[in-house]
Amino acid sequence: MGVCQNWTDLARAEGTNTTRPQQPFVREYQRKQLLERAQRDAATVGVRLPEAIEVQGERIDLQEFVFEIKRRETIPSGERDRVDRAKRNLRRERQERLEQIEDGEVSFERGEELVEGIVGIDRALNALEQLRPVDLEAEAQRQERADQQRWVSFLQQALGRDDDDGRGGR
Repeated sequence: MGVCQNWTDLARAEGTNTTRPQQPFVREYQRKQLLERAQRDAATVGVRLPEAIEVQGERIDLQEFVFEIKRRETIPSGERDRVDRAKRNLRRERQERLEQIEDGEVSFERGEELVEGIVGIDRALNALEQLRPVDLEAEAQRQERADQQRWVSFLQQALGRDDDDGRGGR
């Protein structure tokens, strides 16, 4: 038997319908392309945050949430749990979307929607990860004060003023 030139020849050779078969699922090379796009390090460059996204069956106004938190530049202690929960849910949703593509049981169009969602989630996670908790700022200030105290102590020792009354008596 010769090589089939098109879908019609293939269908005839198999003795089936001659109309082009529907491709309900992505092909292997398409799946790989989608996964590569979803996992590309620079995928979020120039990408806008999605206005809203469905995470764990719940609609989240992602853009509003991220901008509200990011406006503060630090995470207030009262908001830390909310932000951590949002990041966990976003990571979980990202993983579920990746798995849908990995399974290959989606259409190419659905795969592209999933990739767009994944890139949007990554963009949101990047924005949220850049925020520092207030406690870290307080810790940095404490460390700076401790460094200053060590420096003063060092200078006092170097100048021979290491006793308690500061008169220096060696």
